[in-house]
Formats: sequence, C-alpha cells, structure tokens
Amino acid sequence: MSDIKFGTDGWRAIIGETYTTDNVARVSDATAKWLKNTHTSPKVVIGHDCRFGGSMFAEVSAKVFASHGVKVILSDRDVSTPAVSLATLELGCNIGVVITASHNPPAYNGFKLKASFGGPLPPHQVAEVEALILDTNPHRLSKLDLKTFVDKGLIEVTDIERLYLDKITASFDLDLIRKNSHMFAYDAMYGAGQDVMKRLFPDITFLHADKNPGFKGIAPEPIHRNLQEFSDLIKSDNNSIKCGLATDGDADRIGLYNSKGEFIDSHHIILLLIKYLVEEKKLSGKVVNAFSVSPRVKKLCEHFNLPYQVVKIGFKYVSEIMVSEDVLLGGEESGGIAIKTHIPERDGIWIGLTIWEYMAKSGKSLEALIQDVYDLVGPFSFERIDLHLKEDQKLRIMEQCRNGSYSNFGDMKIERQEDLDGYKYFFKNDQWVMIRPSGTEPVLRTYAESDSSEHAFGILKKTHEVLLSE
Repeated sequence: MSDIKFGTDGWRAIIGETYTTDNVARVSDATAKWLKNTHTSPKVVIGHDCRFGGSMFAEVSAKVFASHGVKVILSDRDVSTPAVSLATLELGCNIGVVITASHNPPAYNGFKLKASFGGPLPPHQVAEVEALILDTNPHRLSKLDLKTFVDKGLIEVTDIERLYLDKITASFDLDLIRKNSHMFAYDAMYGAGQDVMKRLFPDITFLHADKNPGFKGIAPEPIHRNLQEFSDLIKSDNNSIKCGLATDGDADRIGLYNSKGEFIDSHHIILLLIKYLVEEKKLSGKVVNAFSVSPRVKKLCEHFNLPYQVVKIGFKYVSEIMVSEDVLLGGEESGGIAIKTHIPERDGIWIGLTIWEYMAKSGKSLEALIQDVYDLVGPFSFERIDLHLKEDQKLRIMEQCRNGSYSNFGDMKIERQEDLDGYKYFFKNDQWVMIRPSGTEPVLRTYAESDSSEHAFGILKKTHEVLLSE
C-alpha cells in the first residue's frame, strides 16, 4: 500500500494506480475512527461527482463508515461539492465526504472532507484524520453489503441535491432569471453541476451537459484555454447570449464570459459581487481574499468602507475566517468564491446565479456592469503564465526573491514588495507582478496586472527574461 497524503484540497490520485477501492477504504476507515473519537453518535454525508467509478468509490466509503456504526447519508446521484457541503450543515452531519478530483484531469479521483459548518475541514483536523490512516486496508470489502446496511438503517440513500435546489429557490429571484433565460448559457464541462442547472433552467443554452467521465480529454478546469468551444459558441450566437457561465468538475469553481465570448477573470467577478451585495442587497462585512487577488478589491472596499484582509493562497484560509467573523465575501484568483448569503464554501453555480440576477435586476449587460466597477477602481487586466522549469531553476529563483536580488524587471522599477505567500512586486501606475512556486511540481506561477492585457503580458515577458537569464 502507498502513503496517502492530503494536499491543499483533499487527497487526489490516479484511478487504478493509487486511487483504488482499498485505498478509499483506508481513508474512510481513518475518517470513521476520527469521527468516533471526536463525536458521539456521529453522522456523515457522502457524495460523488461525475468521474469514473464515482458511485462505486462512494459506496465503498459508505460501507466502511457503516461498519464502524457511523450513520451515513449517501447521495443517490452524482452531485456537486457545494451540495454536499450544504447537506453536511443542513442535515446536522459531523463531516461530509466528496469523492472528487475537482478540476484535475480525468485520470484522477479524490477524497475531500467537509466540516459540520458547510466548508472545508480545518487543516489541523485533516492532519488528525491523516495520522489515523493504516498501512493496509483492514476491511474485507466483499463482506460488506450495502443493502444490509440500508436495511439496518445505517445507510440512507437520498437526493441531497434537492436540499441544494431548495436553498437556491429560496435565495434567488429565479422567475426573473428565467424570463431572461435566452441571455444565458452554461458549460457544465461534463461536471456535477449539469443536473442542477437543467432542473433550474431547462431553457438556457447548454454545452457539455451530459455524462462523459473522460471529459473529452480536457481537464474540467474553468479557464479560458479549456473553454474555447464555449467562447466560440457565444461569439457565433449573433450576440443573443449575454453571459456564459462555466463550472469545474465538482462545480465549486466559476468561469465567466461576456457577450463577446471574452473570459472574465475572478478579480472582476469579485468586484462585481461586492458592488451588487453592498449596493443592491444592502449587505456588509469583511472581504477576505487570497494573496494573488487584485489590489483593486482593496480599493473598492475602501470606497464602501468595508474591512479587508489578505490571506495565504488556499480556500481553507478564507473559510476559517468566514466561520469565525462577519465576512461579506471570500475569494481566490483561481475561481473559488463564497459570499455571505450562502455557506463558507466555494460555489460556482451560486456565484454565477448571483451575477445573472445582478444583470436581470439591473437590466445592464455584463460589460456595462464591469464599466461601472471601472468607474470606481479604474480599468485593468490580469494575466497568468505558469513556467515549467527544472526544480533547481525554481529553487534558485525563489532564493533570489528571498535575498531581495531583484530591483527591476527590464524597465519596470520595483517600488515595493509583499511576501505573504510568494513575492508580489509593485511598479508605478498600480501595476504588479507576482512570483510563486508550486509546492508539488517544478512549476513557477507568475501573475501580472496592468491597464491592458497587452501590457500585463509585457510585464510577464520582462519578468521571465530576468528570471531565466542566469
């Protein structure tokens, strides 16, 4: 048996190699023991996304929990991560399990843990579970019978997606959105958001909204290079589609397009949400963003007199604050955003519907709403390029950053820097570049912001020339 380690968002591995029924049983066994050590009469909710073997792996997990006497609520269908997180809270469960590898390539599956409050299980508790994982699977899976556990009342198979639909129905003006359904399109990326959207909005334009565990060979990550077909669909639709929403494999991350088929990044989405929640919903609270998010968000928070906090990259850092403080919005550059009207969890569908409701209520196009934001914080563009380097190259560059070796990148003079999680270098006119290493592979992530996409890419080019010159 192999070592099983949880990363920033669960355990993930290649199906059939390390991701096997035995290893899923090992993780489930450890989680069940942790539950019994920390709770009386523990209860767990389990769901799975649309990946290969999802139902089988979820049933293995459910049977292992039930063998420990833990009550299991098992989803009767593939379901999104936010739906499982909501069910964990609404059904009074002590923990939630999602069989998903989120936006990873189709060869992967994974195991996410959700806390009773409906967000990611805090890192110290994940570490406690990880420490209980045995070297071998202690269960004879052939001897664990699903029907027997169902008959005993230890496993209850139910439609947990209905809870999620009910929460959406109670929280949005769905009639207004449906009246404008001709304006909207949804790319499910063959992921777990497709059934919810079909049940809510059967008349919108759909793409990749059927079951394909191989995702047609494209990782279900809602970034522009994976959404070219969706962008082309919007461009070819004679301008009738005003906004396109995409979600990743487990529907907790968002991708967004305007009527021109142009990708709208998370920085712009976060700004739009803050403006809508404050001006139209009359809500307030702290805004908590990951280190890679645009400083324009801080500028908008100052305009609305909202507290603002920057945390390390990883939604678990955002979620921890949302649980303990009054938070209006928490967000990441990678498309994970949570808002006050919902659970402390990333939710691509919830965020997308908030934008659609904003458009429908205001009668404005997405482009016009973004211009309203620009009127407050100024226009900007954000770009990102990941450099695939040798590990020694990556380490050398990060050592240079730590030593303060860089004073400029080409003709861009560094005026100040921040180093909360990686290194962010600021230039004149609100421009910046950020350098951050991957913790798991020989990749250096570089991000830049300027007044146009062309200038942002120019900053990245100048930065790369300096970083790779030695």
